[in-house]
Amino acid sequence: MAVVKVIELLSESANGWEAAVQEAVTEAAKTIENIKSVYVSNMQAIVEDNKVVNYRVNVKISFVVDSK
Repeated sequence: MAVVKVIELLSESANGWEAAVQEAVTEAAKTIENIKSVYVSNMQAIVEDNKVVNYRVNVKISFVVDSK
């Protein structure tokens, strides 16, 4: 049986929601191994002068805990 943990992160990017999700995974991977999935639970766009300038996401990242 595998033990899976889930953490929640907030991330943003000026290059779209996909880039914001990738930024969250990249940041999490600096200290977490065995990332298996990412669930986007919320998306938000920041608008300035009638243009979208930033994309924000709340994500839940799942990873398997190594049971050595």
